[in-house]
Amino acid sequence: MDRKTVTLDLDDLKIVGRLYLPDKGVRAPYPAVCVCHGIPARKPASNESGYPLFAERICRHGFAVFIFNFRGTGASGGNFDMLGWTEDLKAVIDYLCALPEVDLSRLSLLGFSGGAAVSVCVASRDKRVASVVTCACPAEFSFFDKVDEPQSVIDHFRSIDIIRDKDFPYSVEEWFRGFKLVSPVKYVAGIAPRPLLLVHGNRDEVVDVSHAHKLYARAGEPKQMIIVDGAGHRLRQNEKAMALVIDWLKARCLD
Repeated sequence: MDRKTVTLDLDDLKIVGRLYLPDKGVRAPYPAVCVCHGIPARKPASNESGYPLFAERICRHGFAVFIFNFRGTGASGGNFDMLGWTEDLKAVIDYLCALPEVDLSRLSLLGFSGGAAVSVCVASRDKRVASVVTCACPAEFSFFDKVDEPQSVIDHFRSIDIIRDKDFPYSVEEWFRGFKLVSPVKYVAGIAPRPLLLVHGNRDEVVDVSHAHKLYARAGEPKQMIIVDGAGHRLRQNEKAMALVIDWLKARCLD
């Protein structure tokens, strides 16, 4: 497969990603999957390579795959900001839709946790997205309504280097408001009539499985919910869950 590092310029910052294209024996344009990571809980280990390996796995089935770092994470610039993440994803979709190798009728978003929340909100308004898969998606970020010490949350994100500038956020109130605005339960109905798959572990220790049921109840058809028995929050590391996701994408996107 072909691999290419991509840098997008957005809001005076750089969003860095990597594009994977199938072997030349597969005829373009390809169905495409854009993978959206979650909110980091800690600094990544130097030897972590989970998303690139997962992208390669999907690509081998005949998909173009794009993985990227939202602002504030990885090689991308800026600071972690939920509303900013929605702008990042819009820019990534613009980039993918301009590629001659991408079949515009078969562009899927595959989001994990916070990245899944962003995927739902963006896809509800962007009809270029043909289908959405969410893994461990919160229905809403209710945790942030109960924070007694807002500065402690910002300090935590600063300690893991996803808030990088000393004077960010400029308004703590507006920064927290972003979590209320990126509320999947308010937007998930807008994905229909495009297909939606909700995947959640019944032992998710971060986002309770009840969030999946809330989203499923609000979503329109066609929709499917898979609750993976025994699975926790990090579904990307769960072989059963990822095999189910890939099979679902293949059934809907491959000729």
